[in-house]
Amino acid sequence: MKRIFIIVLDSFGIGALPDADRFGDAGADTLASCAASGALRIPNMIAAGLGNIQGVTCLPRANAPKGAWGRMAEKSMGKDTTIGHWELAGLISDSPLPTYPDGFPEEILTPFRELTGRGILANAPWSGTEVIAAFGKQHMQTGDLIVYTSADSVFQIAAHEDIVPPGQLYEYCRIARKLLRGRHGVGRVIARPFVGTPGSFTRTANRHDFSLEPPAATLLDAVKKAGLASIGVGKIKDIFAGQGLTEYVYNQSNANGMEHALGYARKDFRGLCFVNLVDFDSQFGHRRDSVGYAKALNEFDAWLPQFMAALGEEDLVLITADHGCDPGYAASTDHTREYVPLLALGKGVLPGDLGTRESFADLAATVAELLGVDFDTPGKSFAERLLKR
Repeated sequence: MKRIFIIVLDSFGIGALPDADRFGDAGADTLASCAASGALRIPNMIAAGLGNIQGVTCLPRANAPKGAWGRMAEKSMGKDTTIGHWELAGLISDSPLPTYPDGFPEEILTPFRELTGRGILANAPWSGTEVIAAFGKQHMQTGDLIVYTSADSVFQIAAHEDIVPPGQLYEYCRIARKLLRGRHGVGRVIARPFVGTPGSFTRTANRHDFSLEPPAATLLDAVKKAGLASIGVGKIKDIFAGQGLTEYVYNQSNANGMEHALGYARKDFRGLCFVNLVDFDSQFGHRRDSVGYAKALNEFDAWLPQFMAALGEEDLVLITADHGCDPGYAASTDHTREYVPLLALGKGVLPGDLGTRESFADLAATVAELLGVDFDTPGKSFAERLLKR
């Protein structure tokens, strides 16, 4: 293949994994919740084979699917963005990243206060919108930083842009990132700027993630080492701490990310373009908005034909996700432990069932084989089942 596009519909799970009960997610199904909303209209992904995937019962099956289809199970011990993307890129994490259901310990907070010169508010698991509603006014009065976490391995810092400009907030995040190592090595430190007045605060698009470095070489490193393009769109640079990329661009929204992906489809390069569309997760999954999530899927589906029209004979598109975030799941507002879809599209793709893959890393093994890149991963390639002879 000349070019491979991996498009991650962030949090688009398609049903609970067998071990979901260990994560408190028994019965979760992001796709089913979107379908049940009554707002889902995704004819192009259905035509590609989304409804043909094992375990998917909420969509019609295509009689003659245009793509290859399957589902992937997460083998890593987690359900967060970092571990999910690392596994998509070929790394399996046997141990979960640290989480802080009771807030962060003083051995972290004390030096953080000293190095930033600011106090701390919240320090507990919170919804991102609820925490700024609860502490935003006090933050504006005192200048103290709103520090919070979630069920994921994250250290999040929220600050009003008039009190702490984004550039300064990013510097505070870099300080936290240096402190959060070893047994406190959280997956991501996240800057969460917001604006507005008490009672009407809104988060801005100036979010920035500072990720833990991958513990070993990933598919991105292998592609770059082989002299091919390794392009990141959206959060990819942050998730991989900038490693393994030859080029990157951030997204302001799903629409902006799709615009970037289409732009790269119209460019001439050889290699990999790894795209993350985060609004599904951040705007709709965590906010438990099934209708909004469904409409976002509709927008992606409507965009897909023009993207495919820009591709050549030797191009391949792999559509998948990194975890679930079921908008209809009432137990919490966190990610859910689910299978993720696997749709393969392109002029050279042989339509057929790719089955249930034992690991997200199978995708990395497949991409490496198709690009002719040397990469050691526990994943198992499905390349021979994917292409027309």
